[in-house]
Amino acid sequence: MHPDVSADLESLNTTLTTVEKVMDLDELRRTISELEMQASDPDLWNDQDHAQQVTSALSHAQSELRKVTELRGRLEDMPVLYELAEAEEGAARTEALADADTEREQLRSDIEAMEVKTMLAGEYDSREAVVNIRAGAGGVDAADWAQMLMRMYIRWAEQHGHKVEVYDTSYAEEAGLKSATFAVKDPYMYGTLSVEQGTHRLVRISPFDNQGRRQTSFAEVEVLPVVEQTDHIDIDENDVKVDVYRSSGPGGQSVNTTDSAVRLTHIPTGIVVTCQNEKSQLQNKASAMRVLQAKLLERKRQEERAQMDALKSDTGASWGNQMRSYVLHPYQMVKDLRTGVENNNPGNVLDGDLDQFIEAGIRWRMNDDDQ
Repeated sequence: MHPDVSADLESLNTTLTTVEKVMDLDELRRTISELEMQASDPDLWNDQDHAQQVTSALSHAQSELRKVTELRGRLEDMPVLYELAEAEEGAARTEALADADTEREQLRSDIEAMEVKTMLAGEYDSREAVVNIRAGAGGVDAADWAQMLMRMYIRWAEQHGHKVEVYDTSYAEEAGLKSATFAVKDPYMYGTLSVEQGTHRLVRISPFDNQGRRQTSFAEVEVLPVVEQTDHIDIDENDVKVDVYRSSGPGGQSVNTTDSAVRLTHIPTGIVVTCQNEKSQLQNKASAMRVLQAKLLERKRQEERAQMDALKSDTGASWGNQMRSYVLHPYQMVKDLRTGVENNNPGNVLDGDLDQFIEAGIRWRMNDDDQ
């Protein structure tokens, strides 16, 4: 085996060993054993919310253990792959070595992705996420852009097997969305997706302009951690104004036939939350209350962060700034303005191929927090 290959495999082994130590595999196995015992309890489903938390946590823990175990197995197989390749002759040897190199590069990418996951150690990083998308400047193009972003994140979640629950979609008059709210319901989704928060900018030839002019439009992405019982986010019922109304949307869905949509206004803060995607008014009110709690938790978190930031010097870029540009004309490129990561295939990115941006964002945030 070539010395450069041996050195690279040793480097990958060092990284993977660090990942295994941070994940604490013995503790992870103990956690899985405890969750399996809870999951086998016939009384578990008497409390459906708790049961779903247990089964979700078990599935996530088993998946993480399986992934890191598979990485270790693939790394241990690499020297054998190279030995078998070097035993070949002529064109077969060249092809086998190229295949081994390809597997090594893929293994490096997978180990680095796992390493990024170990960086999710913030107070709320392990939570599920609530994502709000709002159309910004740009008229009908901005509303269309908001809908494209919602599709992008839902496609990303589906590709990774994460469950998505849509709480609210407020449609614009001509096309697209004024706003949308949905939850990505798996552990560590807040830590993963929180780096997507900020202003997303789209440059393209507008499909809504009959003169075919270039249009720049903006949409705002907000990511919130889902509230848990331990958070102590108490909301006084007297502080919440509740309005019910008929849901709106394209076509004639059954949700439009009754006053099932709910709007909650939190009077002390002025925060407004709507939910209209369930058929039942009670379900919509419960979902809206979860989103309101998440917004109040985020408000509390930002106030605490502001107090911490006041003790530091200038912290550089803020979450609310423009953070990514998607250019479809006159050239094709998606560029993250914080990390410098670029992708020359916007179609793939808008179809959910976000991992390189998310992983770079998590590394950027960790470095930013260390400064």
